[in-house]
Amino acid sequence: MKILSHQDHQPPAEGDPRSVALANDANALALPLDGVERVDLHFPCFTDGRAFSQAYLLRRRRGFRGEIRATGEVLIDQLLQMRRTGFSCAVLRAGVDAADARRQFSLFPGFYQGDALNGQPQLARGA
Repeated sequence: MKILSHQDHQPPAEGDPRSVALANDANALALPLDGVERVDLHFPCFTDGRAFSQAYLLRRRRGFRGEIRATGEVLIDQLLQMRRTGFSCAVLRAGVDAADARRQFSLFPGFYQGDALNGQPQLARGA
């Protein structure tokens, strides 16, 4: 998962059909994806998890292969779940250390359940 600092993030440019910011209450299944390379999903607060569902729907049901970027109240302890639900990039809030964020990915070597990237459970994969 790519980690960006707050100052390195550029929101989608108005009129650019390659990137889109999807509203938190929008239906991810209805988003036109022709020519879209990046979808920004927003976490308005850490208790609002609708962007997790949107990312999962984009990856699993829509088969979207482009970048799905987490913006807003991105907490480093949610990065693993973000990756597992389909996010490929996260924008850290100002003042959050990127090294601390990257360490989250070494905490758990594997998962028994399937996820947005690999739908099969670990036992079915023979791992």
